Amino acid sequence: MERKVLFTASTFSHIRSFHLPYLAWFRDRGWEVHAACGGEPADIPQAHRLIPLPFEKRMASPRNFRAAAILRDLIRREGYALISTHTSLAAFFTRLAVKGMRDRPKVADTVHGYLFDDDTPALKRGLLLAAERLTAPETDLLLTMNDWDFQCAKKRRLGRRVERIPGMGVDFAPLDRGGPEAGRALRRELGLPEDAFLLVYPAEFSRRKSQRVLIEAMPMLPESCVLALPGQGALLEECRDLAGALGLARRVLFPGQTADMAPWFAAADAAVSASRSEGLPFNVMEAMHCGLPVAASRVKGHTDLIEDGTAGLLYPYGDAAACAAAVRALLALPDRGREMGRRGAERAERFRLDRVLPEVTGLYGRLLPPD
Repeated sequence: MERKVLFTASTFSHIRSFHLPYLAWFRDRGWEVHAACGGEPADIPQAHRLIPLPFEKRMASPRNFRAAAILRDLIRREGYALISTHTSLAAFFTRLAVKGMRDRPKVADTVHGYLFDDDTPALKRGLLLAAERLTAPETDLLLTMNDWDFQCAKKRRLGRRVERIPGMGVDFAPLDRGGPEAGRALRRELGLPEDAFLLVYPAEFSRRKSQRVLIEAMPMLPESCVLALPGQGALLEECRDLAGALGLARRVLFPGQTADMAPWFAAADAAVSASRSEGLPFNVMEAMHCGLPVAASRVKGHTDLIEDGTAGLLYPYGDAAACAAAVRALLALPDRGREMGRRGAERAERFRLDRVLPEVTGLYGRLLPPD
């Protein structure tokens, strides 16, 4: 009988962005692949079936408990051998759906960065930890991506088995197609002067990604510094207004959602990140692969990729002045920046998709009896 696997996430776009190679891996081996997610439907040809769920970002929303009920009925009906769940919200309600179920499927939860750490207010941290503890018995395999999350999960026993993986793996091939000429062409298109020092940070506009910190750092940097912020999100207009209020309309670029980042990385002189927390961020790994030095907030996920002074520089989260100082250091010592970029490119090899995918699927395989 054909085995079935269910992938769940808070949005279909998350599956499309990070997990298509894994859906394809199961499908190529004869599995029937289903994806149950919230958000706008997406074209996912690697899945045999797409199931929309009424997930809502507010954790206590009745819609999320409705989604859990839909999942419970679906899981009972379809007889999945494995559930691979992603994103904190979907992971909680997926595991809630199988709680108390007889002969339930094996459940693998991939942690793309816990939404708490040592600096999280005690009440919020306690609530989020309680949710993880509640669903730990239903978590047969817990995959973490950074050291803080791994140590926390091991200490708190947040899964029956806890492993650390090097992210989900990044397909770097699309970034290698543009080359330097694509970068030069984009700089001409943007009208950048020859001496412009272009910083790039592709990310969703959200509180956690903290683009505001980078915009606030720009007045403390030379006029030659230009910041590109590709992406969409709830706080895009707020950030655009802030840039305008600070007189930075020409120095902070908002190109919108950008499917092809290769020209942007080729055009850039350095990458930046201001995130509050990360799992193991694709945008930083991609920038490292492209040989860019990175100035990033000193938070989990970043510290797993960047040793301060090797592949880049780290600054305290939320500190715009310290962020500006890190960028000025890259400006002042271009040879050092190039050496950081070289080291970053070497380190990024560890996170290639063709290296990571066998590791992750091997862990999936150990959950299941042989074919």
